[in-house]
Amino acid sequence: MKDQNILVISAHAADFVWRCGGTIAKYINNGAKITLIVLSYGARGESGHLWKQGGHTTESVKKARKKEVDKAVDIIGIKNIEFWDYQDYPMDLNEERLNQLTKKIREVNPYHIISHGFGDAFNPDHQNVAKFVHQASVMAISKGVQIDGTSSIKQPRMFGFEPHQSEISNFNPEVIIDISDTFDTKLKAMESFQAQPHLIEYYSDKARMRGNHARRISGNQSYKYAEAFARFYPYVGDEFV
Repeated sequence: MKDQNILVISAHAADFVWRCGGTIAKYINNGAKITLIVLSYGARGESGHLWKQGGHTTESVKKARKKEVDKAVDIIGIKNIEFWDYQDYPMDLNEERLNQLTKKIREVNPYHIISHGFGDAFNPDHQNVAKFVHQASVMAISKGVQIDGTSSIKQPRMFGFEPHQSEISNFNPEVIIDISDTFDTKLKAMESFQAQPHLIEYYSDKARMRGNHARRISGNQSYKYAEAFARFYPYVGDEFV
């Protein structure tokens, strides 16, 4: 993990923590370099608790969500973060924005890209971001795509978050990452997001469930908490791992 460049792309303010916070913290602890892009604050569709309080505007909700993200990234240890402030619900992922992401992928030159997977039954933003990230990654490796003098890169390894309603979204875990050593960090980061407090218990339970799967599949009884991902591409190597 040491010195690996990893690009994490989150559709909304808290997605990266719910779905990947423990894995990000684990990689940071082992010397990886994380770049996080938060495409939107989730002000329209993922800040219901704030709107119920009354007296909010879209801008005040955005400010509240940014404070939550800032607190969470400090807990996890993420140093490189960009807020692109797209509108959510729906998210307009046009050609200009596709070029913006392609350029960023080339600049970061990531070993891994981690973002949303293709299936999410209840959130079109997440599915659209998965397609958006995949298309930008393909453009980033294509020599004929000329963007602001950047150069093409090698194919990054790409992984998709587990969606919120896994079974309904036909999600099958293809990679399970042990986060036993970083679950407490993830929990503290999740507690930063009081705009969606109901998800803290939900994702704590999911981490325990995936930890159970990790123990059963691997036989390693030290695994207590885990996060699951889908692969964009098959594993390629000289042997089974």
